[in-house]
Amino acid sequence: MNKTITTITVALCAALAAACASKAPAPSASSGGKSTFVVGYSQSNNAEPYRAQLNLQLQHYLKKYPDIELLPIADARQSSATQVSQVQNFITQKVDALIVSPTEPAPLTAAVEQACAAKIPVIVLDRTVNTDCYTAFIGGDNVLIGKKAGEEALRLLPDGGNVVELRGIMSNQPQIDRDKGFREAIAANPKIKIIADREAKWLKEQATPIMQQWLAQHEKIDLVYGHNDPMALGAYLAAKAAGKADSIKFIGIDGLAIPDGGIRAVQLGQLSATFIYPTGAQEAAETVNKILHGQPVEKQQVLGTTQVTKDNAAELYKQYDLSGQN
Repeated sequence: MNKTITTITVALCAALAAACASKAPAPSASSGGKSTFVVGYSQSNNAEPYRAQLNLQLQHYLKKYPDIELLPIADARQSSATQVSQVQNFITQKVDALIVSPTEPAPLTAAVEQACAAKIPVIVLDRTVNTDCYTAFIGGDNVLIGKKAGEEALRLLPDGGNVVELRGIMSNQPQIDRDKGFREAIAANPKIKIIADREAKWLKEQATPIMQQWLAQHEKIDLVYGHNDPMALGAYLAAKAAGKADSIKFIGIDGLAIPDGGIRAVQLGQLSATFIYPTGAQEAAETVNKILHGQPVEKQQVLGTTQVTKDNAAELYKQYDLSGQN
């Protein structure tokens, strides 16, 4: 964490220490006669396909609620300092509810507590913060998904093998959890070794040159575990260019139903498997609507996952594809 972010976080925490209770603001008893509610959303990074799809889905599902206006989605571009500023700006605008997908947990904690102190309901979407002063958390179980990816690696490498791991941003909780679950699972076969791992920041364009380096450095790579599909596919492109793709297995996470997403990549044989990581957009839309109309909501909403294989890929693509819907 850089000095600027640390200073922002410390200052906010000091200012809010007396104001923030451990309990998030409860949903209002009524709409107070408002005809339109305004919702702000700070997204960690629009450049990631998963997050771009989340944005589109959230806009789609919120159309069901004509009295809710979603302000233009703020893109933090993987900068915690930028995201803190965005959240503070939404608080200044006195939005009726706030949705945040934190870039990193620690720097965003005080900003979420500031919204809490301002009695603005907060939905933490996908990534956690280090406080319980929010109204609802919606996200997947990344340890479980990592374990399932590890179990698939066990199946693909019954006699053991060399694995390389492409990780997201090292300070992101999903990255930490996906690594933890995977390593716990493959420990069942001591002959499976992780011979290299690198941060590729969730991006395909960063994963490709890393994989090129690994192919030059290591005589034998049997499997690539990417913490998301773009990184796994970036590695696949490097291996294909080197003429080695057919001898390596690739596992990803996200399973987006888009033309260049993980589900289609499984259908094409580029990925051996991926795992649906739900965006939570539908749940977020439903939750914010309940909050704004004074209805109770579950504080912890942990979403499930489904493994994508060649056998179920077509069905799952159809299930999650929103491209033909308004």
